[in-house]
Amino acid sequence: MVQKYQSPVRVYKHPFELIMAAYERRFPTCPLIPMFVDSDTVNEFRSEDGAVHVIERRCKLDIDAPRLLKKIAGVDYVYFIQKNSLNSRERTLHIEAHNETFANRVIIKEHCCYTVHPENEDWTCFEQSASLDIKSFFGFESTVEKIAMKQYTSNIKKGKEIIEYYLHQLEEEGITFVPRWAPPSLVPSAERSESCRKRAASLAVVVPEAAQKEGLSSEPLSNPSGASEPAGGAPDDKLDADYIKRYLGDLTPLQESCLIRLRQWLQETHKGKIPKDEHILRFLRARDFNIDKAREIMCQSLTWRKQHQVDYILDTWNPPQVLQDYYAGGWHHHDKDGRPLYVLRLGQMDTKGLVRALGEEALLRYVLSINEEGLRRCEENTKVFGRPISSWTCLVDLEGLNMRHLWRPGVKALLRIIEVVEANYPETLGRLLILRAPRVFPVLWTLVSPFIDDNTRRKFLIYAGNDYQGPGGLLDYIDKEVIPDFLGGECMCEVPEGGLVPKSLYRTAEELENEDLRLCTETIYQSASVFKGAPHEILVQIVDASSVITWDFDVCKGDIVFNIYHSKRSPQPPKKDTLGAHSITSPGGNNVQLIDRLWQLGRDYSMVESPLICKEGESVQGSHVTRWPGFYILQWRFHSMPACAATNLPRVDDVLASLQVSSHKCKVMYYTEVIGSEDFRGSMTSLESSHSGFSQLSAATTSSSQSHSSSMVSR
Repeated sequence: MVQKYQSPVRVYKHPFELIMAAYERRFPTCPLIPMFVDSDTVNEFRSEDGAVHVIERRCKLDIDAPRLLKKIAGVDYVYFIQKNSLNSRERTLHIEAHNETFANRVIIKEHCCYTVHPENEDWTCFEQSASLDIKSFFGFESTVEKIAMKQYTSNIKKGKEIIEYYLHQLEEEGITFVPRWAPPSLVPSAERSESCRKRAASLAVVVPEAAQKEGLSSEPLSNPSGASEPAGGAPDDKLDADYIKRYLGDLTPLQESCLIRLRQWLQETHKGKIPKDEHILRFLRARDFNIDKAREIMCQSLTWRKQHQVDYILDTWNPPQVLQDYYAGGWHHHDKDGRPLYVLRLGQMDTKGLVRALGEEALLRYVLSINEEGLRRCEENTKVFGRPISSWTCLVDLEGLNMRHLWRPGVKALLRIIEVVEANYPETLGRLLILRAPRVFPVLWTLVSPFIDDNTRRKFLIYAGNDYQGPGGLLDYIDKEVIPDFLGGECMCEVPEGGLVPKSLYRTAEELENEDLRLCTETIYQSASVFKGAPHEILVQIVDASSVITWDFDVCKGDIVFNIYHSKRSPQPPKKDTLGAHSITSPGGNNVQLIDRLWQLGRDYSMVESPLICKEGESVQGSHVTRWPGFYILQWRFHSMPACAATNLPRVDDVLASLQVSSHKCKVMYYTEVIGSEDFRGSMTSLESSHSGFSQLSAATTSSSQSHSSSMVSR
């Protein structure tokens, strides 16, 4: 595989001719480059007018390689051929180099170029590119590649230092500028010689009048900082080194090369909007600067952004009012590193209510808008703090987290959001502070952690209880002045407090489907109709005893009774009830009956749960630890109103309530799952501590010592 390198544009704030005078001092050898032992001139050409000077050198290098490798290769030194083509008229220097030693085994090519800055003729630009192709090397191809890249990287770092070293040396000798080339016919030779002699002997300050006549810079050779200052911008829309350091951070030469090459590829092939440099860099970091892998995921992300118009989301999309009122998250100042700080009070947020009221897509779009706002804030903070800031910090408060937050569609929506954000916003999370994690948190973490990238996971800091207030806690990352008031700080936090989403705002699955939104309940939740005399039943076959049957259902209409039965016999294949006796159909959901009418309770099947009455609008989550293998039947049955004991006549309230249930029809949406008991013990433990001041959700808990079951009803 061919290894390639491309440097950023390095800008010297000095004239081209002075840079050339400094560059020539590197030969025949340079003490600042220990591996550069010597060089001999092989060929040389100079044009009659002196404008073009081509010189070819044979350079002797002492490569820092293991002695054994040198002995196997049979060499002590490596020789390179370097050809320098200076065009004083055009003010350019092109340098081409290739290896002479082992040329049939290893192919190394390098090209460097010094040119005049297009926006300032008294500045000089430098660019460098190279390639390495190892065909074969006595079985040490990988070792040679590593040595070559290490040596090359080291020399690249020294390149600018060497030029500045010789510039300083020229200044000490009193040479602050070198005259530009001029055609011989315009300047008499005697006059040229006298002019050069006077300038070479002058002090380190340019005479302004002479500088203006010659069109030269009148600024001193070295600035107060002792180093070249950033240029006003990269020429030809290229990246210069000073820009990278100021806005993107300290990158190694090879990382700079990856960024430049990927950016160039986008400019040449991508027809749409080119991502900003800091965003390209995020994709490279996410793939450890593997260009091919970074290019693949970035192209997928660019296509996704175009399809969903993400670039315009902040300008064109207004979050629904329910999100503004009940989504308990918002931006809040910045952390000690200058990163924007996002606060999310997840424990106070009704995730189920938000999903039921909006659907998964609206919630995802809101999270995308948060990420887009985060990118914008990173750019602003980079300018404010004067250093690169490419990620943000997220503070998640879990006070109030309980089993309601583990509602399956809500968890599924969360997993999809994580998947989309990981794919399209890599390396944007600088740090995640998780505070006041309750006992139920390990369950949630077990569900979501496999979907989080390893690099991202290492940025998580988790605090239980009030641990965040101690050493190594919140004060290590956030200034005391901006710690939110709900965490014991003095800063008023304007993040919404969340709370329960009113059920009047809920949408039905049909409404969400009509709006072409992908409600997560469409795939894992099922809808069923329950009629008087026609319950809905599902079969769960258990092979291993002590398995755990879990359920989560909403009573959308009417009141029902929930039962669980066990049978050693397999029921007949499920059949949909034609409801002929009721002369009605079931367009709104399935109605399946499994228990044969000839079966007798206690003989053919047994009840393993006490009946649970569930009212309209309730949400029920629960579990049953099975004792025996066999067939378990979960049943939702129409709840008949009890008659008055004294008169055997229905009460007035019961009649009025029954009239509200048209055709004696109920509707439920349910999800069930079978889990191994060893995988469920954490959930069982957490279920016992799921009550909190926020939730006000648990209205009834039913347990059976015989079946080891647990249920929670949310009103």
